[in-house]
Amino acid sequence: MAKKEIKTDLWVYELLKEAGLNLSAQGSDIVEINNALKTASKSGTGKVGFPEYCGVVNDFLIVIEDKADTAKHIQRDANGLISLDTTSVRDFAVNGALHYGKHLAAHTSYNKIIAIGVSGDEKRHKISPLFIDERGNDKELDDVETFTLFSAKNIAEYYVKNVLKEQTQDEKTTEEILKDAKALHEDLRNYGSIQDKDKPLIVSGILLALREMEHHNFAIDTLNGDNIKTDGQKIYEAIQANLDRAQVKPQVKKDKLLSQFLVIRDTKAINEKHPQLGKTPLKHYVEFIHSHIYQNIKRIHSAEDYLGRFYGEFMSYSGGDGQTLGIVLTPKHITELFCELADLKPDDSVFDPCCGTAGFLIAAMHHMLQQTENETQKRHIRQDQLHGIELQPYMFTIATTNMILRGDGKSNLEQEDFLKQNPAKLQLKGC
Repeated sequence: MAKKEIKTDLWVYELLKEAGLNLSAQGSDIVEINNALKTASKSGTGKVGFPEYCGVVNDFLIVIEDKADTAKHIQRDANGLISLDTTSVRDFAVNGALHYGKHLAAHTSYNKIIAIGVSGDEKRHKISPLFIDERGNDKELDDVETFTLFSAKNIAEYYVKNVLKEQTQDEKTTEEILKDAKALHEDLRNYGSIQDKDKPLIVSGILLALREMEHHNFAIDTLNGDNIKTDGQKIYEAIQANLDRAQVKPQVKKDKLLSQFLVIRDTKAINEKHPQLGKTPLKHYVEFIHSHIYQNIKRIHSAEDYLGRFYGEFMSYSGGDGQTLGIVLTPKHITELFCELADLKPDDSVFDPCCGTAGFLIAAMHHMLQQTENETQKRHIRQDQLHGIELQPYMFTIATTNMILRGDGKSNLEQEDFLKQNPAKLQLKGC
């Protein structure tokens, strides 16, 4: 059994290392914690007792007990509570973790303790966290697969979501986005009878036009339903100006994009005043997007995150999760995971042969940008290291707009058929 316990200890150590957690084994280099453990014996004799691992992450004290056999994961009493008798504490992972957690709550100044019982090995295991407050009250939390949620980056959000049972800021933002996306989707349908594939194009075009407000080159008040110079014409010209400002090249690429945005200029139903609205549907859409996106950017961490998530959630409403558009949206956490798995570095190049809305490329761009402070290298990442091919014209337009809205990176997107490309030519481009 001793060999199996050692194997489990080493596996747990590897999990901790993967999560970036630097916990101490069999003791602590923090004096207060180490002193408390001098009386933490599982037998209750008041002698020394050490958990497998313990340490501090931000203001949380984490303590871990492990067992090699999953049959020794947890023992409950007749009332369904975690047993704290000497035998259970000694022989079961969760029980031992709870014992140490309660002892440390009583003998240290830490008021947020996470005790984790682990059993098994890499192939078959259980990881069960508990939260213990400064009064020794404990709360069982859902099992996890790794220790990633307890890293310095994630533990505060984990606490808010799983212990306090409150929504995190990300979740609140997502709820707002979902609500706004649904409302806009319905307005596009009700006031314009817009086809599914055109809805994201109209939204992306308006987002580009609104960027021109910063340069005093576009104003919502000018959208007055004029029959000579329509609201769609004004928005189209603002889009054209923003593409020029974003330095979209070559000209053929810009022409392809502008041809997709003609739906804004040329769709009669959205350029005429609607009797219920008292204005054109286009002006209504512009006002909605302006007030629900641009005016709310200050409330969240970055404009890129908000715009992108609104954009993705909106498209998911078009045609039942976007699939009638040929859109299968990749969740943000998946694109970020793949960046981690690929271990992207700032000098890498990324190529997506069927880039869709450019979700993977955007995730890769931000992942690489976060790893460097060098402005020249950042510019090189945006201009030279991101490559994507998309066959469908409207998807290509959405991808390019998406990249502009997220902070550039549109330079090497091409509307082509990947299967007809010469691999050698792609490699010459840096793909």
